Amino acid sequence: MAKKQGHNHCSFCGRSDAEVRLLISGIDGFICDECAEQAHNIVQEAFNANENAQTAVGSGKGKYGKLDWKTLPKPADIKAYLDQYVIGQDDAKRYLSVAVYNHYKRLCQEKNDGVEIEKSNVIMVGPTGTGKTLMARTIANMLKVPFTIVDATVFTEAGYVGEDVESILSRLLQVADFDLEATQRGIVFIDEIDKIARKSDNPSITRDVSGEGVQQGMLKLLEGSIVNVPPKGGRKHPDQDYVHVDTRNILFICGGAFDGIERKIAQRLNTHVVGYNSVQNVARIDRKDLMKYIVPQDLKSFGLIPEIIGRLPVLTYLNQLDREALRAILTEPKNSIIRQQQKLFAMDGIELTFAEDALEYMVDKAVEYKLGARGLRSIVEAIMMTPQFELPSMTKKKFEVTREYAQQQLEKSNLAVAENGF
Repeated sequence: MAKKQGHNHCSFCGRSDAEVRLLISGIDGFICDECAEQAHNIVQEAFNANENAQTAVGSGKGKYGKLDWKTLPKPADIKAYLDQYVIGQDDAKRYLSVAVYNHYKRLCQEKNDGVEIEKSNVIMVGPTGTGKTLMARTIANMLKVPFTIVDATVFTEAGYVGEDVESILSRLLQVADFDLEATQRGIVFIDEIDKIARKSDNPSITRDVSGEGVQQGMLKLLEGSIVNVPPKGGRKHPDQDYVHVDTRNILFICGGAFDGIERKIAQRLNTHVVGYNSVQNVARIDRKDLMKYIVPQDLKSFGLIPEIIGRLPVLTYLNQLDREALRAILTEPKNSIIRQQQKLFAMDGIELTFAEDALEYMVDKAVEYKLGARGLRSIVEAIMMTPQFELPSMTKKKFEVTREYAQQQLEKSNLAVAENGF
């Protein structure tokens, strides 16, 4: 019932009955008309969200549909698709193509013969700018399963500020439009896996907030278990209903630069120099490309715990991009850096061209900076900043980037300042 004006206050907003149109009394408190209306809206939104989640989760009627064995892409088809967008890295492409193909086959396996195919998660090791994340994104465009990319650096041990490892599955569930069946056959790419390595090779009795503790938390996800997943994320919505996600059929692909792991590989190779035959074997080692000799033991020396290494049985590597690969990256892929620039200018009606010696100059600078394809893009962006600012306002319809112009623009940019120092 409504109370007469006096000294009563709304228990929610604190306003008195003289400041509101209507004050409704309860057993031990009061609520004004505006707070009652807001409460109604909140309850209605919560009911609608729960109904949508219940109808979507487990329905199998999402945009991904059912798994079709007939349309399963073969490893050669997957690699051919990757070749259109990623230059080089043939070994990593083959490993990744086979892993994805086997992931599909495993989900379609017959389980009445007593032989059950185990899941083979993948870990890719390679310097920055060599294409780890690009390969994952490219496969995401091809596959018909939910796919998400997460960064391992945002995860912390439970009880600390950051994200729980279960939020990996929250993102996958959201990508799948809360279709539980599709989520449980999805693929997750965990980037920067090397950033959660142990700081030393010795176990510590103190807590490692974002290191070994996070690795321990990931074990149950990688090995396959039923995990309680909060659909809206972890700590911000503590009262939400959990979704039970079975991770046995989710393929995990991990990637990391593992900066400095070449020293671990070199140390391991040098420890086996005993006798004349061993000296001959050392002479055959390619000192310029030690990454090809990587083994799980090197990951352990770097700081990954043995339990998590055992749950990432497929280990592959990516080579540092050489000059020829960087030159090809500029122009050959479908979404190459040069084609992206030409499309941007074409939208303004400007035909953009690059002289051959200008492209060679960009590649030389990328090799000098040693940042891989990511550094190559930074160089192109620095050179094209002035044309991107000036040309859209001009009547010029054609523009060619020469070596002299590229050198002039790069020298004026911050990249040249960073290189030469102050």
